[in-house]
Amino acid sequence: MNWQTLTQTLFGNDHTIHADDNFLHGHATFDGEQLTVIGTTNHAPIGVALALAQASAVLRTLKEHPGQPILLLIDTQGQQLRRRDELLGIHRAMAHLGCCIDLARRRHHRVIGLIYDQALSGGFITSGLIADACYALPEAEIRVMRLPAMARVTKLPEERLAELSRDNPVFAPGVENYVAMGGVKALWQGDLQAALRDALAHAPTTDERAADGAARGGRRLAADVTARVLAA
Repeated sequence: MNWQTLTQTLFGNDHTIHADDNFLHGHATFDGEQLTVIGTTNHAPIGVALALAQASAVLRTLKEHPGQPILLLIDTQGQQLRRRDELLGIHRAMAHLGCCIDLARRRHHRVIGLIYDQALSGGFITSGLIADACYALPEAEIRVMRLPAMARVTKLPEERLAELSRDNPVFAPGVENYVAMGGVKALWQGDLQAALRDALAHAPTTDERAADGAARGGRRLAADVTARVLAA
């Protein structure tokens, strides 16, 4: 689903969301409440400029619309693999974006992430995974890296990784596996307005991903290890 169809489905004509190249931003009215909408499109690579543009939009919302919910629309191929961005400090720009989203949550803005197309690597980590809760459409594609790339990094045969991925979601790409691990709270299917309404009404105030992963069998040890560390 493209962003135009998605926003029309969610908000009808009650929005000012538009695209500046790969950067989505604007406002929408939903159930009589104003939302800030920030995101990316066209499988955007997240470079310094795009990370800072999103961060600026978050900070502008904190300043001009205190407490207003923020919806992050995610479609990214990951961080921009370009020498210029590396020299300009892409890691710092992406960390800044993550810090701005975290600050919004601390200032009592409900922050909801929605992967509507593609979410890869660092471009996803510094946006949707820092939201109060991240959701996805069933047809979305989520992964850190493909199995051939994972095989090169881990030095394990691709066939072995494919075998592991059948039983362990950590090794497997795909939206269902991220639901199992707790990284994605749930899939939005059917009535998308009802799904957004429910997400806004029940946005968690604490990080529930490890607990969700344990309950769903996708991350069996994270919640227990976290509890033991906190109790030490």
